[in-house]
Amino acid sequence: MVNIYKAKAKPSLQGKILTLTIDSADYEVQGIAQYQQKITFVAGALPGEQVQVRINEDKAGYLKASTLKVLRAAAERVQPPCEFAGRCGGCQLQHLSSADQQRLKQQGIDSLIRHQTGLDQLPWQAMLTAQPDGYRRRARIGLWFDKKQRKLTVGFRQAGDKQLTPISHCRVLSTPLMPIFAVLQQVVATLDNPAGITHAEVIDAQGQPVVIVRHVTALSEAEKQQFIAAWPDAIWLGEAEAGVFSYWQHRQQLLQYQLTTQQLQLQFAPDDFIQVNQAVNQQMVTQALDWLQLTADDTVLDLYAGIGNFTLALAQRAKTVRAVEGVAKMVQQLATNAKLNGLSNIEAFQADLHLPWPKAAWHQRDYTKVVLDPARAGAQGAVEQVILLKPAQILYISCNAATFARDAKVLLAGGYRLDKLGGIDMFPHTSHLEVMALFSRQ
Repeated sequence: MVNIYKAKAKPSLQGKILTLTIDSADYEVQGIAQYQQKITFVAGALPGEQVQVRINEDKAGYLKASTLKVLRAAAERVQPPCEFAGRCGGCQLQHLSSADQQRLKQQGIDSLIRHQTGLDQLPWQAMLTAQPDGYRRRARIGLWFDKKQRKLTVGFRQAGDKQLTPISHCRVLSTPLMPIFAVLQQVVATLDNPAGITHAEVIDAQGQPVVIVRHVTALSEAEKQQFIAAWPDAIWLGEAEAGVFSYWQHRQQLLQYQLTTQQLQLQFAPDDFIQVNQAVNQQMVTQALDWLQLTADDTVLDLYAGIGNFTLALAQRAKTVRAVEGVAKMVQQLATNAKLNGLSNIEAFQADLHLPWPKAAWHQRDYTKVVLDPARAGAQGAVEQVILLKPAQILYISCNAATFARDAKVLLAGGYRLDKLGGIDMFPHTSHLEVMALFSRQ
């Protein structure tokens, strides 16, 4: 009889309290330590610190932990300006100054990209930044009604948890949106079924507050009027099912924002994607134009174009812009925005750019320049097809450094060089740093 040896499973470390010394930080400014030959990512910890942590995840190759107590603080650590820091999951880096947040985020991304691409040095440009507070023009706010205790919680999710942190105000929300917490507390608890409101989304549409109330049970006209009376300056909409909106008052004005430097106005629907930081978005569009140096001879392909955030500005300088977007209704909105701004040299198309590209009017080889602004998943599949078009320049705007590094490696292998790279601090106080990169054909 053969005895088969079976290794005894190691007990999980999940939930354990440990003391660790932080050696370095990753591209999201999580502390990195070693424990039992496993790399350990520690949220809220800085290089050089000794911290007490709780292990939240025990995986085969790594551990994830959160900081409970700082036993030896780094020189960069500051007192968070927000009273909800550490409990609210909205901001992860308020224990650092804005300058140190930006520096550490860029350092981490620099290391990640160099590791993935094999480049010795990256051509960093000045980072795009703006005021770290009051910048957010769009946010989703959670609501939870405890039926037993008859208690309403309004706030943001806790870090790494579904539970809500009660919030009475938020430093990063734009000024026109500040009343939302008090208004929701005032109205929702008085409804016949407070648990029927699951969340609310607020939008600052060029100074006009807009509130979208997500409700899973019907609201009476009297209840809708309670919301309106509590904040009459806001436009109130209901959303009983995804993407289906009902205006609760006779103010069905179009939502819009402006790119003032380019003198452009963009209209958008309540569920269309817009960048949350208006000031940084303006800088980002202006920098894209500066880097591309478009002329009246350029034909540009704008991929993941949305409602035309880059498209319209590109069209002001180029001969032709063909814009491709995956969501059909945003393609229609892009075309409307082109007409609104008197731009006749834009063609808008719908396509899933991650699939093999179809034979279509936009899939041609006459492009001098290509712009990509994908979602967090990056442009895998699309970058390979862009290379085949052989444009002289490719401008890539990324909101995820990991997928950007992956795609940059493909572009470099496809005969392009990285000429410029710049950080975009779209989300101050968070671990996210966007990047803009300019590639040229060798």
